[in-house]
Amino acid sequence: MSPVPLRSAVPSVAAVALGGALLTAPPAAAQAYDVLITGGTVVDGTGAPRFEADVAVADGRIVRVSRTRLDPASARMVIDAGGRVVTPGFFDNHAHVQQTIALFPLAENFLRQGITTISASLHSGDQPWPLEAFASSLEMAPNVIFWAGHSWIRKRVIGLENRDPTPAELEEMKALVAQSMREGAMGLSTGLLYVPANFARTEEIIELAKVAAAYGGIYVTHMRNEASGLLASVAEVIRIAHEAEIPAQINHHKAAGAAQWGWSEKTLAMIDSANAAGLSVTHDLYPYTASSTGSSILFPQWALAGGAEAFAARVRDPQTRARMEEDMRFIFTTDRVGSDISRIQFRILPSDPSYNGKTLADYAADRGLPNDLETGIDLAIELQLAGGFSAIYHAMDERDVIRIMRHPLAMFETDGDAVGYGLGYPHPRSYGAFPRVLARYVRELEVLTLEEAIEKMTSMPARWLGQQDMGVVAEGMRADLAVFDPNRIRDRATYTDPHRFSEGIEYLLVNGEPVILHAGLTGAKPGRWIRGPARPDRVRAGGPSQGAEAR
Repeated sequence: MSPVPLRSAVPSVAAVALGGALLTAPPAAAQAYDVLITGGTVVDGTGAPRFEADVAVADGRIVRVSRTRLDPASARMVIDAGGRVVTPGFFDNHAHVQQTIALFPLAENFLRQGITTISASLHSGDQPWPLEAFASSLEMAPNVIFWAGHSWIRKRVIGLENRDPTPAELEEMKALVAQSMREGAMGLSTGLLYVPANFARTEEIIELAKVAAAYGGIYVTHMRNEASGLLASVAEVIRIAHEAEIPAQINHHKAAGAAQWGWSEKTLAMIDSANAAGLSVTHDLYPYTASSTGSSILFPQWALAGGAEAFAARVRDPQTRARMEEDMRFIFTTDRVGSDISRIQFRILPSDPSYNGKTLADYAADRGLPNDLETGIDLAIELQLAGGFSAIYHAMDERDVIRIMRHPLAMFETDGDAVGYGLGYPHPRSYGAFPRVLARYVRELEVLTLEEAIEKMTSMPARWLGQQDMGVVAEGMRADLAVFDPNRIRDRATYTDPHRFSEGIEYLLVNGEPVILHAGLTGAKPGRWIRGPARPDRVRAGGPSQGAEAR
């Protein structure tokens, strides 16, 4: 069936979709609604029990939620949701779209998961600059949120050097945070696992977080260590929240490395204690037991300071290389995949793309080398010298994933990339994270009820990000809405076959305009840039100290 005309293209007599049939709508003057979703089961995002209702949309807002049927003739477009659930569109708490949303404005791999809002928290990625000019220029299907990025700021001011900023440099960094906040950043984002952010002491982050807090921002972080240093890293987040007086969020909360499996009991207790003490600390996760990141995590961060040439010089020095290898033995065995290098699967190996999707053990076998720790270390160094790689690391336990997921403050994210279909070798989370929650952890394992999962995907992140008119199916709210079959929705992407769209999202509205109809993209780009800060009510009286203007 051809897509139903969108509102901007609807004539006075419109074709309206109802149960697969085409009806003739009355003249536009008699139509109170742009879209009417009828006969569906509403899971409203608040955690309340589901109920049967019609949902009417006009001018980008939900204007009626009626438990009695509304007249189909009152709408320009009618969606028959019989046998389907109607929910708010999903919030992705972290994805790597800060630059690529301009290249992939339809964000199809996200839309087909039911995602209508993406938080582009930066971690190690570069921040669009100037932020306001970039964000204002976008035409895109989903809503997008941007952040002030510590990694980008540190590189801009200090480069890749492993040292503290001078007082003047710290003021320049603070000014960049301030300008980003003035231009609409939601808060401050850090990626403390990665160079050069890893070189920053906690005190540096606190000073920058104070600036974001002064503008009403929040703090979101990829923690410094998610493995052997997990407990210390959670403690650091809590310290930053306390000393900077800022709400804090841990992205992709996990316990990586077999030696740390089960530690989620401890980290969740730490989060609970922080909130009981009056802080505001929350977290999110993706529903997989494998992570995805660059090869840099296999190395001690001191070895990567100064960039590729400095790394190569260290490798050539026998004593320095021996020290590096000793540190790598600990990283491999305790923090990552142990001695089984088949648990490192290449996503992108620029020096030899024929291995994309294959494992480091495959690479070793083709060279007559065994699958063991020393081979892994030697090959990691060799490949880092050749430009490094990105990979999937199978290093987590599902029991931790489930324990974190059940926590009352846990939300969801993809940690995914904006991808073109068939391009590259992404982690399956880029295609399937949210439907995977609904299929595996709601329908199959019953870890969460449907109402609990939808709340974690919608109203919880909306409230956390200060978006009081989003994330709930209620009158007056923004009309970001998903319609799907709860018995059919599922992820299809796998680690070895990642380019598979999720199934089950049949209709998706962003700001009242359909971006998916009859399970097909419409090509519409109604998404908006959601400006920060997250806590406008917490901007300090009289305004924050501006310091030097950012360059």
